[in-house]
This record gives sequence, structure tokens and C-alpha cells, in this order.
Amino acid sequence: MLCVKNPVPALYAAVFLLFVPALFAQTDLEILRRADTLASYMDTDFSAEYTIVQDKPGQSRSTTVAGVFRRDSIETYVIVIMQPAVSRGQGYLKQGKTLWFYDPESRRFNTTSSQERFQNTNARNSDFTRSTLAQDYRILQGESAVLGRFNCRLLTLEAITTGVTYPRMKIWISEDGLVRKTEDYSLSGQLLRTSAFPDYHRIGSRFVPKRVLFEETLKGAVIDGKFVNERTQITINKPSFAKVPDSTYSKTFLESVNR
Repeated sequence: MLCVKNPVPALYAAVFLLFVPALFAQTDLEILRRADTLASYMDTDFSAEYTIVQDKPGQSRSTTVAGVFRRDSIETYVIVIMQPAVSRGQGYLKQGKTLWFYDPESRRFNTTSSQERFQNTNARNSDFTRSTLAQDYRILQGESAVLGRFNCRLLTLEAITTGVTYPRMKIWISEDGLVRKTEDYSLSGQLLRTSAFPDYHRIGSRFVPKRVLFEETLKGAVIDGKFVNERTQITINKPSFAKVPDSTYSKTFLESVNR
């Protein structure tokens, strides 16, 4: 008697192999979405004091202290410069896609870009807002990687929107869903900046970086025959999730700081 093999298992195997890449891509997408969620505070206000130390080789170190106020649910933030004295009272107001810079000397607001350097440091204005990586980038590749003491998922990203600061990125996300390192690239693949997030505050179920370290790849100076990169360290102190008055997120607030 002729025995006919059951074709169903083979069919299931073929279908599984067909969809394996999609399953892995979805897993990486979920990892990226979780990283966005942990770096954003959609159900509360956030405020903190940021101390920003800029090291430019061959120049004296500069320090900027700023108060940062975020309301991620309406995509807005306010930043007020407290130090140095020469910049005191300068501020930024982001509302949706629009970002204003306020100069207390001229008492004028001028639009600026999220891609611009923040106070001439290696931080960008876009580094102070909520994370939207899963909306702004597609995942080109995902792989396992070890970064110091962290087991990470290393994702290679390419921008799908025009409003991002860097068109290509690599991002290391540890098993707890937190971003530990990023590399920012030009469209041609030139490494432009490296960012590190070595440790976090934990406040209830929320996480806030304690420090962020930026190193600019193409900016620096030759010191004693060796190229030394520009570096910026941001230390985040006094993080709070208490409600901030609605009036804080306004031009009027920035104008009132110096009165």
C-alpha cells in the first residue's frame, strides 16, 4: 500500500520559516518602543536641575546650570538658564514642533531648531525632550551585544522622518529596557557623536539618567600631538514628577524670570 505522508507539518514549518524574520523584527521594535516609554513621562510632569559641563581641548572648562521642565503629554518643555551669570535668564520653549529661544537682553523670542547645539555644548536641543525613536526610525538590524556589565540589544536605525537630528543611529538597550549608549551617524555613515548613559535614578517605577556623556567625533583639537575630542557631561539633579503649574509652559513665564 502506498503511504502518503501528512503534508501539514511540512506546511507549518514552511510558514514558520517565512515569518521568522518578521517575528524578530517585531521583537526589536517592541524593545525600541519600551526604551521610548522609559525615557518619556506621558502621565506626569517632569522637572530637574541640569548641570552641563563642556570640555573643549585647549580651552577652559565651562559650566551651565539650567532648570528643565517637561510635559511630554503635550510635547512641550521649558529650559531656564541659571548659570553662568552672562547667560542667566536665557530660555527655551518647545511647543509641538516649534522651538523658541528667549534672550532677556533683547527681550525677544527667536525660533531655533531642535538640531542646534544647546548653549554651544555637544548636547543638542533635541536631547531634552521625550524619546520617539520608534516613530522616527526604522530598524535595519538587531543583534545581541555586551556593553561593559550590560547584556544589550544593539539596534541599527535609519530615519524615516526629516525632523530628526541624526539620520542614522546605533543604540544599545540593556535587558531592563534602558538606553545605555548611542552612536549618531551622518547619512553617509560618518560617526558624528557618541552618547553614554551609565547610570539612572529610579523613582518609583520611573527612571531618569543620572549622567549623560557626549563625545563629539569630529570636533576637538590636537594636544601634544594627539587629537582630543570635545566632551560634554550632563548631571541631572533633583528630579521630580510633581505637577508643574500650567503657566510655566509659556513665553510669559520666560519673560517673568528676570523681572
